Amino acid sequence: MIHPASGFRGTRAGVTEGTGFSFESEDHGKALPRIQVSYWCAKGHETKPVFVKLPEDQVPLVWDCRRCGAAASRDGQTAAAADAMDDGYKTHLEYVKERRSGQDAEDVLAGALEKLRARGVLADELLRDT
Repeated sequence: MIHPASGFRGTRAGVTEGTGFSFESEDHGKALPRIQVSYWCAKGHETKPVFVKLPEDQVPLVWDCRRCGAAASRDGQTAAAADAMDDGYKTHLEYVKERRSGQDAEDVLAGALEKLRARGVLADELLRDT
């Protein structure tokens, strides 16, 4: 175990102070200018993503809220209008209901119950059609 006061803690063998790894070059390039843009969702949450400085028409008009996941806009008003039209995220059941009719659901359920009864998992008296 290395003593906590040791000067070698966190260093690699053969590395001297001020030098990087052998595969790194000294020139890491220049940092690009960045801007922070504020977006507000319909609930009033503010999200501030950072972008590379772009022309105004290339900065996204809508961004997802980090707190609630709703659409957020730069003025806050557009997000409220968009949120009113959008129901939000769909559940698995809503996707299934889009693909299957009520009769399809009854048929699938009846088939699954028959398989369970055939295996002896369900008693014949349970869940019989009346």
